Amino acid sequence: MPLIRAFPGLRPAAGRAADVAAPPYDVMNEAEAREMVVGRPWSFLHISRPEVDLPEGTDPYAPEVYAKAAENLAKMEDEGVLVRDEKPCFYVYRLTMGEHVQTGLAAVASVDAYDNNRIKKHEFTRPAKEDDRVRQVDALNAQTGPVFLVYPSTSVVDSTLAEISSAAPVIEVTAADGVLHEIWVVADKTTVARLTDAFDAMDALYVADGHHRSAAGSRVGAVRKADNPNHTGDESYNYFLTVIFPHNQMQILDYNRVVKDLNGLDPAAFLSRVGEAFSVETSDLPVKPSQPAEFGMYLDKQWYRLRLSGERIPSDDPVGRLDVSLLANNLIDPILGISDPRRDSRIDFVGGIRGLAGLEKRVDSGEMQVAFSFFPTGMEDLMAVADAGEVMPPKSTWFEPKLADGLVSHVLD
Repeated sequence: MPLIRAFPGLRPAAGRAADVAAPPYDVMNEAEAREMVVGRPWSFLHISRPEVDLPEGTDPYAPEVYAKAAENLAKMEDEGVLVRDEKPCFYVYRLTMGEHVQTGLAAVASVDAYDNNRIKKHEFTRPAKEDDRVRQVDALNAQTGPVFLVYPSTSVVDSTLAEISSAAPVIEVTAADGVLHEIWVVADKTTVARLTDAFDAMDALYVADGHHRSAAGSRVGAVRKADNPNHTGDESYNYFLTVIFPHNQMQILDYNRVVKDLNGLDPAAFLSRVGEAFSVETSDLPVKPSQPAEFGMYLDKQWYRLRLSGERIPSDDPVGRLDVSLLANNLIDPILGISDPRRDSRIDFVGGIRGLAGLEKRVDSGEMQVAFSFFPTGMEDLMAVADAGEVMPPKSTWFEPKLADGLVSHVLD
């Protein structure tokens, strides 16, 4: 079974991509999703967030929600808004966000490789979210949200994708956030074989974003395999939808923290405790860390630059040396008393796309008392954690730009 393979994608008909393309289902709340579909009857949100077509207050996990998604998908196919390619293809997918450009490959990846950790994970998943994605795939009989994978950059793949994307794309759409999405269809058998072989020679791929979707792909595959007495391994349920980018083109932004209180300390006592592990300098400007083990802190309308002493940084622990771990182990847990950031309501997380002003706003409003800015986690750090079979702390990475939903889907035959 190859690591990846081509597939007959379900995608927008010519001229319909702008009508269909939607942000990933999990980057907005229900109210925002309802607003986004106003005047957009063919938005893919009608499939990925079908509760927008049901009464407000509908449980998003109710059976009628998944049934509505299936109804909406069938309607988009019946009306010719979405069409399926007649033969297996790869799809080159390029994202352009300002000066940043990354070019990857949409393909389906092996469930067996995922189950055997050749497609490596770095996060825990939550059962409720996994169950939701399983029900969605079963209802649609299709995988519509691609898993964001990374491959170690290799010249064979990189040069092939660059050559293909030098032509005019078949899909070109600029999303509401200004990100340009472009897609090229790869139907030539020789090129498909070259890419398939190049990926099959790789030791591993890495899940960057989409742990719940990949876990759901594995679960759906296992159930359908068990239910099929004539299982061969070639069935479409043995694969899940992905877009795979080279590691050296990835853009990881900082994933910052805000905390509601100082754990019973007054600001002076808190700063004194922080100074036991960090050098502390005031700053007249917002602090955007420029290197690992450096942090910004915003407290009482004052920014501080924190630097952790070198002897506190473990050299042989791929998880412990992450900046998110360093701040947790030297400040957030021992000083602020937050030992389980997954469940503690006193801490919240702010994606770097919102900027440092987003941190200031949360603190100045009185909602939070202190904020921390981070240097972004490196792609090599993520890969090292996955290679070690370890798990990163929650909210360690924020990838930008995001993939769009609806530009290519995988139908399960």
